[in-house]
Amino acid sequence: MKQIYFLLLLFFSLLSVSSQEDIWKGKSVKISNGNLEVSANGRYIQHKNGTPFFYLGDTAWELFHRLNEEETEMYLENRRAKGFTVIQAVVLAEHNGLNTTNRNGDKPLIDNDPLKPNENYFKWVDKVIKMAEKKGLYIGLLPTWGDKVDKKWGVGPEIFNKENAYTYGAWLGKRYQKSKNIIWIVGGDRPGGEQNYEIWEAMAKSIKSEDNNHLMTFHPSGDASSSQWFHNSEWLDFNMAQTGHCHRRYEFYSNHIVNDYNKAPVKPCMDGEPNYENHPICWKPDEQGWFDDVDVRLSAYWSLFSGAFGYTYGCHDIWQMLDEGRTPVGFARGNWKVSLDLPGAYDMIHIRRLLEPLDWDTRKPVDDIIVSDNTSPKDRIVALAGKDYILIYFPTGKEAVFNLTKLELAQNLSMKWFDPRTGEYKDAGGLQNIKNHKITPPTSGHGNDWILVIGRTPK
Repeated sequence: MKQIYFLLLLFFSLLSVSSQEDIWKGKSVKISNGNLEVSANGRYIQHKNGTPFFYLGDTAWELFHRLNEEETEMYLENRRAKGFTVIQAVVLAEHNGLNTTNRNGDKPLIDNDPLKPNENYFKWVDKVIKMAEKKGLYIGLLPTWGDKVDKKWGVGPEIFNKENAYTYGAWLGKRYQKSKNIIWIVGGDRPGGEQNYEIWEAMAKSIKSEDNNHLMTFHPSGDASSSQWFHNSEWLDFNMAQTGHCHRRYEFYSNHIVNDYNKAPVKPCMDGEPNYENHPICWKPDEQGWFDDVDVRLSAYWSLFSGAFGYTYGCHDIWQMLDEGRTPVGFARGNWKVSLDLPGAYDMIHIRRLLEPLDWDTRKPVDDIIVSDNTSPKDRIVALAGKDYILIYFPTGKEAVFNLTKLELAQNLSMKWFDPRTGEYKDAGGLQNIKNHKITPPTSGHGNDWILVIGRTPK
């Protein structure tokens, strides 16, 4: 790492603000840096000019369907200010998206026929994509929610087969091939296998046949990853998992993020739908309570320090744009406009400030430096190392013993504690590159997560 490393730490700590006035003051995502592509080492995404792209997403599944222009502007600006870079939204929305009009009074298809798209509806989609582009935001664009392919618990109706999925995908690909801020996300909370496979495969291939300018992935059902069905598909540029909404344990990230990270051929991987803030745990609020900002941070750092190149935040009230007069889905309890400023959303900006300026090419998970017991699924410590830096995440502040001789680092190392709640740094003393070094975080217990930042002291 360059000798300016700790000057960067100081810079970012000065930018960090612990109050709810926190806004993104760093570099904006520059659409003008060129189309996105997979890095040479296959571990992350970058612009054509080589600038790494930090995928920090938000799930706004009903964006095109339920918001008017004023609300869309408010939502996008709120997310831009908090450092988000990708907004995941669905063209054919989940909540009766075929038969209930958008706020302009338009349905997406004529007679629910994928071969008869309604031009007025798609002009609105075009406009929202352009609104996001002006703010430096990418749209993670889902052609349809999964219930239009495989109804299961959804509204449906099932309208796609292999043939019309191909035609619909080709039409979308041609329409958006020149858009500057698209990332394609096929799927929509459904499995990719069995009878669904040929439909998703046809839709993905047809989009790529017209649009080879944009990256593509697949959004699976809960506790699953795109790699289970499509890892070797040529159209799949990176893997996306959904760890789901029913856990507070590390094994979900081991099962999906670590598993995807270790697959061959190498492809970038990430969690595209983790625990949603303000979501009832396992849909049982009376028995288990609700996910909060602590759970958001756990899912974020567990996945990012286990090899993920990006992360998608989610809020239960926001994805469905719950507002007065709308029926809550899944015990949702908050108005989406108020929930935009829940604590977990503010925590996202600190993640980006911490990771974005560090070297991307050399970073890798290094859990083998932890030599003390690290088997607890709730207290699992994870570590990420790059050229001349180590980041260690302590989810509950539990002390641990490390062997840093396994890493090729300088002898004189400096340590700083990074507070993921505020983005602030504080000195943690010096460290010799020695074996069996015990590290104790400043505080411990649920909600007392910390990150130890170890780097070479500049000469």
